[in-house]
Amino acid sequence: MDRLSLKEDLLHYKTPYASEAAFIERFLQLLEDRTNPYTRDRLHGHLTASAWVVDPAREHAVLILHKKLDRWLQPGGHADGDENLLAVARKEVEEETGISNLKLLHEGIFDIDIHVIPANKKDPEHDHYDIRYIFEADPGLPFAANHEVKQVAWKPLTWITDNLQTEPSIIRLVQKTSSIA
Repeated sequence: MDRLSLKEDLLHYKTPYASEAAFIERFLQLLEDRTNPYTRDRLHGHLTASAWVVDPAREHAVLILHKKLDRWLQPGGHADGDENLLAVARKEVEEETGISNLKLLHEGIFDIDIHVIPANKKDPEHDHYDIRYIFEADPGLPFAANHEVKQVAWKPLTWITDNLQTEPSIIRLVQKTSSIA
């Protein structure tokens, strides 16, 4: 998905969530910037991709306990120049969880989010412009977490709703899950 295709997808993206709809214009502005939004060289903000991975019953989702951020999140990460964000999301799931057998449940964008990443030794505080896709995976598959992950787990959607109230975009992903057949 190159810049023009992503722009087109965002122009047609519809969401009932006002907080999410407000991000569309900021994504479009990012794509109009002369700098490459697919690389970390754009220090104040860049594109990322993540995956909302659910079980066939739509009762659990895969979350990682991110080592640097010390928060439960969906698998995802930097595009690092790759304009195919769907492929980036798949790659990040495999790298962070070890799961490679994913079934895409919804063509196109499932969710978008812009969130702040705190400054660290290498990078200043910056925004991640996250394009999210929804996948299904077999909950019986073994995990193989990488160095960025403290823990990987299938978490019940009820647990996510009860325990991650400080992560409104993840709560939105849980709410959207019921709309996927």
